[in-house]
Amino acid sequence: MLENLSPASKIEAPKDFRPALEFDGSEGVATLPAVPNGEAPNFEQFLLEQGFDPAEYEIVGAPRTSRWQKYDGDWLTSYRFNFRKTSPIGDLKLLWSKAKPPKKSKVQVKADTALVVMLADYQLGKSDHRGGAKEQLGRILSAYDNLEEQFRKGKYEQIIFVECGDIVEGFSNKMDQQQLATNTMSIMDQVDLATTLTYEIIKRASKYAEVTYATVASNHCQNRINKQVVGQPGNDDWGIFIAKQLHRLSKEVGLALRILTPQPSDESLAVDVFDDQFHVLGLWHGHQSARPEAVPTWWEKQTFGNQPVSAASIGLTGHFHHLRVQELGLHSNGGSRYWIQGKTMDNGSSWFRLNSGQDSQPGITCFELQKGKHFTGSVFNV
Repeated sequence: MLENLSPASKIEAPKDFRPALEFDGSEGVATLPAVPNGEAPNFEQFLLEQGFDPAEYEIVGAPRTSRWQKYDGDWLTSYRFNFRKTSPIGDLKLLWSKAKPPKKSKVQVKADTALVVMLADYQLGKSDHRGGAKEQLGRILSAYDNLEEQFRKGKYEQIIFVECGDIVEGFSNKMDQQQLATNTMSIMDQVDLATTLTYEIIKRASKYAEVTYATVASNHCQNRINKQVVGQPGNDDWGIFIAKQLHRLSKEVGLALRILTPQPSDESLAVDVFDDQFHVLGLWHGHQSARPEAVPTWWEKQTFGNQPVSAASIGLTGHFHHLRVQELGLHSNGGSRYWIQGKTMDNGSSWFRLNSGQDSQPGITCFELQKGKHFTGSVFNV
């Protein structure tokens, strides 16, 4: 037997002490292991060891402490703190608290001109081969900088944002099981970020011109149970909900923003750009057609049935994730009808790429209109 061998001193922790971490997707609470009295805790290292990148999270409020004494007389201290996921551009609550109407630019606008900006298929919350939220936000904000430069140079009388659907990824689309693996945000965070991002570009545009924001229902945003659409298509949709928040925010800060959404029973709408029925934008998402080649036929049937987009001279869609400009039949203004499928700003669609072999560069599709002058199919991307 060994002499002078003593067992290790037992540490008596408070009855309710348990080192732990709880996280609900956006906010959490952590209890650190005890450290000797006087030793500073390392909050960031603890988060890192639990799989949370400290660069993406922040501590909220002041940590709480618990102290107790060991048998040998030394004291230990444990720390409990709240933390939350940070957003590169801030959350909606912060946005509302700091919201102010933008100052108007003193640049003289060109009368009877408009810029149409197609915000298509952001699918915020999804990760894929182009990256995650960090990479996507970098692309979007870079595109916003380019857009603002276009706003300044173009001197447009009005700027029209057409949100072509699928602004958030959602959790109830056709590939709903895969969404559980590829989503990096809860639906609440997706909607919060989408509202913040759309208000950001609206606020920038409002410095230079009158602004309209139009949106429609889409498959990733629709209210669905077991993949089936439930409720009114033009009302029970996250994209429509976001438009309502933008309307409420603009009223709160005195921003002159026109918001357009479909009738509750419709999935499409029309915008008469100069109120003369010459340039009429028809907006729908595109999920009504199984493939791009079927879109013109769908539009023809809508026209025959006198549906919301029947009078449109330019049809605008998202859903198919690649740029496409197609000249169709004649319009009553004497020019051609055009269908424009906008570029995507998502993180990629591997399921489509792997099956078809096709992919496209992300971007935001734009085009200019002049009152009384026929559109001839020219677009550009940022």
